[in-house]
Amino acid sequence: MSVTYDRIVHLLVENFAVSPSDISPEATFEELNMDSLFLIELLLVFQSEFDVKVSDDSVKPTDTIARAAELIANEIEVTPS
Repeated sequence: MSVTYDRIVHLLVENFAVSPSDISPEATFEELNMDSLFLIELLLVFQSEFDVKVSDDSVKPTDTIARAAELIANEIEVTPS
């Protein structure tokens, strides 16, 4: 997987106590018991960690971790340094 995916996995494990064995690219946030309020907190962490602006509705509980990594990677590409 990508560096962005690996960083997201690290954030989930370290900041949100998600078990590494539960995480896979195809796992949805819903499967990890993350509701929409939890995702807002996660998006704030993403913004801080990756220095990008991510809207509150850009990641949904039914999205996969791979989809979130793709979204963040795309934001990194278009965000000026």
